[in-house]
Amino acid sequence: MMPAEQIKSPVNSRPMAHSDLVVTLLREPGNAAGFSTSEWDLLVRQARHADVMGQLHARLSDAGQLGNLPEAARRHLDTAWNLSQRHRLAVRWELLGIANTLAPLNIPVVLLKGAAYYAAGRMAARGRLFTDVDILVPKAALDSVERIFIRSGWVPTHLNAYDQRYYRQWMHELPPMQHARRGTLIDIHHTLLPPTTGVNCDAAALIAAAQPLEDAELAAFKVLAPSDMLLHSATHLFYGEFDRGLRELVDLDQLIRELGTEPDFWAATVDRARQLDLLNPLHHAVRYTHLLLGTPIPDVVLRAPLDPTIDAIRQRLLDALFLRAFRPDHVSCNDAATRLARWLAFVRSHWLRMPVHLLVPHLFYKAVIAPRKEAAGA
Repeated sequence: MMPAEQIKSPVNSRPMAHSDLVVTLLREPGNAAGFSTSEWDLLVRQARHADVMGQLHARLSDAGQLGNLPEAARRHLDTAWNLSQRHRLAVRWELLGIANTLAPLNIPVVLLKGAAYYAAGRMAARGRLFTDVDILVPKAALDSVERIFIRSGWVPTHLNAYDQRYYRQWMHELPPMQHARRGTLIDIHHTLLPPTTGVNCDAAALIAAAQPLEDAELAAFKVLAPSDMLLHSATHLFYGEFDRGLRELVDLDQLIRELGTEPDFWAATVDRARQLDLLNPLHHAVRYTHLLLGTPIPDVVLRAPLDPTIDAIRQRLLDALFLRAFRPDHVSCNDAATRLARWLAFVRSHWLRMPVHLLVPHLFYKAVIAPRKEAAGA
């Protein structure tokens, strides 16, 4: 990683027309009063497309800036916040139902991502919307978990033979399941990354270190230990397809701001990343939260070579990719270079997750064969 004094933020302290204004304000919410009405109009549109309206409301509230917003902008942000509060109620109700469904199995069930942030009372849950519930269970229990969900009204998705084989043979999770009546989605993981990545991430160690919840009603669940929670969030983002890249970077920023102040957190997290073969996503999480969102990172961590395989040339190429891929997916940010960066991030995610002898046939199937089958009604 570059020395701390050489890491320069690409985000201007003062927003400029057609820049990613939402990143500027997420980084410096105290400057809300300096935005013009036209900038607020654009900023709200960018935040909505990036799916960070509720998180932006939380930051502005913490900075005491909600009263400095134009009435129309405040109304949009308040609506997003109220929606996030309804999502919290919905995800709690869903978790109670899932706990009841899995109770007969008497197995460890670890919540991941948004549901975990909510259940553990993490700052990352504030203002966040929840699109599904992610759980981690022992691989040996997968068949039992799937059967009991089906008996309880959950329906497997991706039913064609190719997708079933893709998930069950190559992926780190079962095909997503959807409740037949409520429409809720659940992702059932047995590890954090597809085995085809070649990353030796010990899921059993993650489950063994998982921590109980203080919420007595959700006692059936555990959440990842603090270092593991940060590493999973980083892994999910930097091995993923970047369809919600900025929102997930905000998740990382909030986790670091909350957890990073604990004594020995960083030493433990770096050691854990080394044990789990996750130094690469940790490197990216530290660098890009700090660059884009001003996330406070200790100098010793910024100066550390978290991933020694990334030399100066490769780092510049990655910066050119990620600093654009994290921009809001809005027309004001979507110049040709940014569209190319997002496409390259998508290609990179597949390249990391599958070796070339599997990746090429998979992409050919998805791009050519699957659309033809769909058009033919197969």
